[in-house]
Amino acid sequence: MEKKIVDARGLACPLPVVNAKKALAEFKEDGILTVLADNEIAVQNLQKFAAQKGMQAVGEKKAEKEYEVTIQVCTDASADAAQKDDANEPKEEVACSPDARKEGLIVVLSANVMGSGDEKLGRSLMKAFIFALTKQDRLPQTIVCYNSGAYLTCEDSDSIEDFKVLEAEGVQIMTCGTCLDFYGLKDKLAVGTVTNMYEIVETMETAARIVRP
Repeated sequence: MEKKIVDARGLACPLPVVNAKKALAEFKEDGILTVLADNEIAVQNLQKFAAQKGMQAVGEKKAEKEYEVTIQVCTDASADAAQKDDANEPKEEVACSPDARKEGLIVVLSANVMGSGDEKLGRSLMKAFIFALTKQDRLPQTIVCYNSGAYLTCEDSDSIEDFKVLEAEGVQIMTCGTCLDFYGLKDKLAVGTVTNMYEIVETMETAARIVRP
């Protein structure tokens, strides 16, 4: 029987579920996935996630701010749940996660800093902006990165984990291929897909609303 442990202590929602989902995808046979958490909300969300996958999950409080969620992994149930997801069947959302993406809302990141002035401050503000996006009730449909904004989706970016959370929630993340080439980042893209100017123009033309920090 396969066993895995995910330490989600200290992680903000929805990262405990995101990490559990990744670990679940690695199972080749039935087994047990144990997730360590430090709050009840994470426990509830992990139990909801397991239920969505057709699996049983038991949450247990071990000590103050120490919880353990044990998921009985059934690879057949996981496959059935994946087929249902592909068929776009309705499913219960994680309580702390955004309800859905905002159709037609596009976020454009044309630089790796926010605003003009001190560069260190600008980088800090951009990191905070991207993190704040993950906490919105409605996520953008697409995030477009170009010019020095290409650095944001590449290795060594301080915002990679936040982008991965957004991508896991269904947000499309596109980075300009010409910009990646210009800055020597072609082989360092860590999240999302490479796009071109035609697709960028088309995406922005059809947007209901564009946000530019």
